[in-house]
Amino acid sequence: MQNNLTAVTEFFLLGFQGSQHPRIVLFCLFIMIYCGTICGNLLIIILVSISKNLHTPMYFFISQLSISDILLTTDIVPNLLHLLLINGGTISFTGCIFQFYIFCVCEASECLLLAVMSYDRYVAICNPLRYASIMTPACCVKLVALCWLVGFTITLSDNISISMLQFCGPNIIDHFFCDLVPLLAISCSDTFIVQLEMYLLSFPVAIIPSIIIITSYVNIVSAILRIPSSTGRHKAFSTCSSHLTVVSIFYWTIFCVYIFPTKGETMTISKVLSLIYTVCTPFINPIIYSLRNKDIRKAVRETIRKHICYNFP
Repeated sequence: MQNNLTAVTEFFLLGFQGSQHPRIVLFCLFIMIYCGTICGNLLIIILVSISKNLHTPMYFFISQLSISDILLTTDIVPNLLHLLLINGGTISFTGCIFQFYIFCVCEASECLLLAVMSYDRYVAICNPLRYASIMTPACCVKLVALCWLVGFTITLSDNISISMLQFCGPNIIDHFFCDLVPLLAISCSDTFIVQLEMYLLSFPVAIIPSIIIITSYVNIVSAILRIPSSTGRHKAFSTCSSHLTVVSIFYWTIFCVYIFPTKGETMTISKVLSLIYTVCTPFINPIIYSLRNKDIRKAVRETIRKHICYNFP
């Protein structure tokens, strides 16, 4: 009996089933998005590392967000491209659990990093005189280390629980990566404990960070409205608008899929929502932070100018 229960050693990911032409179009689209994601986020990491003007807490946190985005998109997109080429494909049980673990680490770390970034903006706007003494380099490093440490450790228990589930029935996953809900749907074990762990883990990695973000922005908006000049209000809000845009897109999709799923939500809708936070969000993050940010645009121009002057004295 035990052998029958553990017979499933690999899963078949359906991905986006369809005729060849639409799949080729999606393949071309996603490979362009993937290349743009890697290049855009690497650019931010390099600029923050080499440009002295970007050696501030805000840009340090943005660079960490870029690292998370690169890890997330690399965990998901290459296999998605493979699935599109062959109209679905197999993944080993170990590979499936590992992919889900990296996905969980990146999502948890990003939730926490966005909360830390909102706190950074809160201190900068609501307590500017003490900003330098509060957001010291040592404090920033500790906050980032805590985000990654929590991301790697707190999601481990849920992944261990999933790896101990029995899969004795169909091994077909109607998704483009090994996600929680599709895995639980095909398990023949009692998944109550895993689901309970998921909801308990949602508090430290999603609910509490979202409360921190909401509280920070309530105070930020209150402080901005008290600024007498319209120019001052606009300047203060512009420093938060990029972060607020990223937070809105990211948390909306996460909450829709995992925390408060819509009743009767089809697998197609779930896949589209998953695409937003696994493929689209890592792509648009560097665009939002670079195109709307004069400091990063200035750093790009200075880097290009230095490179040209170095090669053509």
